[in-house]
Amino acid sequence: MTGAAATISYRPRERAEGIVIGAHRGRSGGGQGGFLDQVSYLRQPDPRRIDLRLTLRDPFENVYVRRFEQRLAIALYAVVDLSRSMSFEGTARKMALVQDLCLSLARSAHELGDAFGIIGCDSEVREDFLLTATRNRGSESEIARRFETFVPRRRSAAGLAQAAAHLAGKRKLVFLISDFRMPAAEIEKSLESLSRHDIVPILVSDSAEEADLPRFGLIDVRDLESGASKLVFMRPALRCRWLAEAEARRQMLDHLFLSYGRPAFELKDRFDADALSRHLLDI
Repeated sequence: MTGAAATISYRPRERAEGIVIGAHRGRSGGGQGGFLDQVSYLRQPDPRRIDLRLTLRDPFENVYVRRFEQRLAIALYAVVDLSRSMSFEGTARKMALVQDLCLSLARSAHELGDAFGIIGCDSEVREDFLLTATRNRGSESEIARRFETFVPRRRSAAGLAQAAAHLAGKRKLVFLISDFRMPAAEIEKSLESLSRHDIVPILVSDSAEEADLPRFGLIDVRDLESGASKLVFMRPALRCRWLAEAEARRQMLDHLFLSYGRPAFELKDRFDADALSRHLLDI
């Protein structure tokens, strides 16, 4: 990404918890924010916010106070698949797309007063790619440095299911970023481990992997997990079968993601901050 990272609009699915003032609707009333309701003085004894009009109209002589909707900050985390399949380069480089996304999330969070962190995983959670959520804008340069120097080498992404151990405390907005080229049971295990949080699946893909397959000709097929490669003679029947299998897998992923609250956003070929904002605000 050149220049400043694009900003993303987002909101949590549920009201925020905590005490740090921010931009998101909170679970409880407070002294600041938009008008919420009126409650008994006994419920919220704050003489500064007594509603005289409602108090004087009450035939039972109850005292009422105005309550306001507290706006709170939240924490965002990107849980990132760093396994070897994420090193794919076709129309774009998958890791470059993920870097763009994470930098935009960091900038967007910091502009709203939210905290942002990253948990990088391959076969385990990587301590060299673990950034605790912070509101410090200086973390963006560190995020860029980590991505620019990292090369995926391990085959497994089993560490995604271990990320929840680093997300203790209040409910967080978690972007689960992967190409999800692992068994369905492993994907579900990762989703289940993160289920107490607000999960946003980000499916990283490339049109060169499937849609750009030729109808005829030899193609060099490389398994990024094992490093093995072989020549395959592509023909219409085989191409149709591959595309059908890819579509069936996408439908399986859609069903799985929706069962945990949100559909996936497909990060394909290029990062579009506006498209991601629409996705996050429409659901």
